[in-house]
Amino acid sequence: MNPDRDLVQTVLAREKGAFERLVRDYQGLCWHIVYRMVRHPEDARELCQDVFLRVHRYLHQCRQESSLKSWIGQIAFTVALRHLERRRIPLLDPAHDEHGDNPVEQVSDGFDLEAAYADDELRRHLYAAMESLPPLQRTVLTLYHLDELTIPEIASITGLAEGTIKSHLFRSRRQLRGVLERRIGATL
Repeated sequence: MNPDRDLVQTVLAREKGAFERLVRDYQGLCWHIVYRMVRHPEDARELCQDVFLRVHRYLHQCRQESSLKSWIGQIAFTVALRHLERRRIPLLDPAHDEHGDNPVEQVSDGFDLEAAYADDELRRHLYAAMESLPPLQRTVLTLYHLDELTIPEIASITGLAEGTIKSHLFRSRRQLRGVLERRIGATL
C-alpha cells in the first residue's frame, strides 16, 4: 500500500475532501520552498496558491515512481524560480564565482543546524544570517537542514546535480559561519 498513490487516486476520483487533505499535507513544504526563495509573504501566498492550482491541474501526470513530496516540491521550486526570473532577481550572489570554488569538504548528513544553535539568541542570529543568503543557497540550506530532505530529494525538486547541491550547502555554511563569527563570535 502506497499512501502517495492512494492520495493521488482519491483526488483523481474527486472524493470529497481529498484535495484539501493533499494541500494540508504539503502546504508546509510548498511554503518553505517558495517563501525561502521569494522572501515576500504576499508573493509567497499567491505563488503557493499557483502551485496547488498546478498540482490540481496536472495531478493526472504525476509519475508514481517519484514521491508526491518531490513532485510537489519541484512544482513549488519551478514556480518560485520563474517568479524570481520575471522580477530579474538573481538566484545566486552575482559577485560569487560559481565555477572558481570546488570544495573538497562533504556536507555531513548528520549535521543538525538548529540543534547547533538551540539558544534563542543564537537562533535569531542564525535565521537572520540565513536570510542574507542568495535565494538558491537559502532554499537548499532550508530544505536540507530544516525540512530534513535528503540530497537526492533536493536534486529531484530543484533539478540540480547532487554535487551542485553539496557545493551550495558547503558555501552556505561557510558564509553563515563568517556572518555569525562577525556578529557574535560563534562558529559552526
